[in-house]
Amino acid sequence: MNIDFNKNNDGLVPAVIQDATTKNVLMLGYMNEEAFAKTQETKKVTFFSRTKNRLWTKGEESGNFLNLVDLKLDCDNDTLLIFVNPVGPTCHKGTDTCWNEENKQEYGFFSTLEDVIAERVANKDTKKSYVASLFSKGINKVAQKVGEEAVETVIEAMDNNDELFLYESADLLFHYLMLLQAKGFTLKDIEAELKGRQKK
Repeated sequence: MNIDFNKNNDGLVPAVIQDATTKNVLMLGYMNEEAFAKTQETKKVTFFSRTKNRLWTKGEESGNFLNLVDLKLDCDNDTLLIFVNPVGPTCHKGTDTCWNEENKQEYGFFSTLEDVIAERVANKDTKKSYVASLFSKGINKVAQKVGEEAVETVIEAMDNNDELFLYESADLLFHYLMLLQAKGFTLKDIEAELKGRQKK
């Protein structure tokens, strides 16, 4: 790896720190050659602190280390992307990230749907919310609805109308997310189950 430490005339390159699992950006630091070498040697991310004017291993005082998983160099050879498994919060202010964000696994729009379902269930407005209305009828009704949507999806899968197949598939997935929450689970639990099977 040919890193250009001299490009900015200070011997430093920016190092973007990203959680290897959640893919969330945790912080930005700077490395010189010595910090980079120590990071590779110890497998714990080490920076050059511009304020302390010395090497600084993240977590050396707090215990909140950034355990190295992998690293990449950008196309100009002057910026590092470092993938880590963080131990505890990353920011010195006690938050998960330096942007005051929670470092949780996100599943794109599906995470938004999970949040919407949870919010509608919490509000319990059965007159305005289909979700709240279905939940108020109990888990058997939610499970029954998933079964109905699964059958409709299978029927459409055997037909040639892709538009209807996608429509029913969306219905199935939406109601499945509802069933997961009715049972006290989320997509994160399903991911953990599938990962456990992969290891076997």
